[in-house]
Amino acid sequence: MKRARLFVLGVCVSLGGWSVGAHALNAGQVAIIVNTQDPLSVSIGDYYAAQRRILFQNIIKISFTPGHSVMTREEFQRVKESVDSQVQPQVQAYALTWAAPYRVDCMSITTAFAFGFDPEFCAESCRPTRQNPYFNSAARLPYAQMRMRPSMAIAATTLEDAKALIDRGVASDDSRPSGSAYLLSTSDNARNVRVKLYPPAGQVRSDVTRVDVRRIKQDSISNRKDVLFFFIGKEKVDGLETLQFLPGAIADHLTSFGGRLTDSEQMSALRWLEAGTTGSFGAVVEPCNMTEKFPHPAMVMARYLRGETLIEAYWKSVLMPGQGIFIGEPLAAPFRGPPKRASGH
Repeated sequence: MKRARLFVLGVCVSLGGWSVGAHALNAGQVAIIVNTQDPLSVSIGDYYAAQRRILFQNIIKISFTPGHSVMTREEFQRVKESVDSQVQPQVQAYALTWAAPYRVDCMSITTAFAFGFDPEFCAESCRPTRQNPYFNSAARLPYAQMRMRPSMAIAATTLEDAKALIDRGVASDDSRPSGSAYLLSTSDNARNVRVKLYPPAGQVRSDVTRVDVRRIKQDSISNRKDVLFFFIGKEKVDGLETLQFLPGAIADHLTSFGGRLTDSEQMSALRWLEAGTTGSFGAVVEPCNMTEKFPHPAMVMARYLRGETLIEAYWKSVLMPGQGIFIGEPLAAPFRGPPKRASGH
């Protein structure tokens, strides 16, 4: 990973005193994008639509040769035109249904679908890119207010993994889990730069849940059963098979190529989902270790805890998203509404 000057974002982030039940996107505002040439994509789209009760009007069918890591900008333009011709005006966000391609030319595929292909979201060497207007915003309807549709890939290489991911997202809704946020400070100096963005250690409480924020100086953790958040800077993260992630959990590792989902020489962000998380993020091209190009840990945590969906909280935490892909179950919302009640008496 190339080094870049650390830039600590000048934003005010507080984990305490969130307002429960904040507005969040719903199933009627999300469109599923399916590649009809890819049987796995079709199956993921069908299952997600059924589990989230997304109507057929919000299922967008496109066609391109599957299996390639990178889509050319020319092919993307053709695909995007097809999407634009089918999308309903109420749609505010997209759910993609494949792990590859994860990139369009020099930018991530989730940013390309959000804004259209724009080389200003790309960068050579350690340079900043175009900024995300949705970052840390109060916008409730990103397309209606900002003319962009945040996108997230329901990324998996098997239907079994995709179904498990979707099921975790659905199970997390309104569950208000009490768990821990593990914020690791590692010996990997080049990748440990987000430590200055971590919130302070301690316990965050509301009337129905608590989150223990744990700042740990280690290269890994193991045998933890309460993982709700996990942020780290490492090329590869050990011990994932020993962890139990709560439904709705978010985790990512700051490294150069974690977003190369299917062919990275580093740990793919897919490993987080396969280990049981519901959302993750990774770089698809060399971003250098610029914190602006990765999720701001305190911000994604605060927004999620205030009731936003996974796609909203994650997208609003990355100032420069052009070189990173968002993966997971977009509508997961553990803290959106009142807690689920157990059946029976």
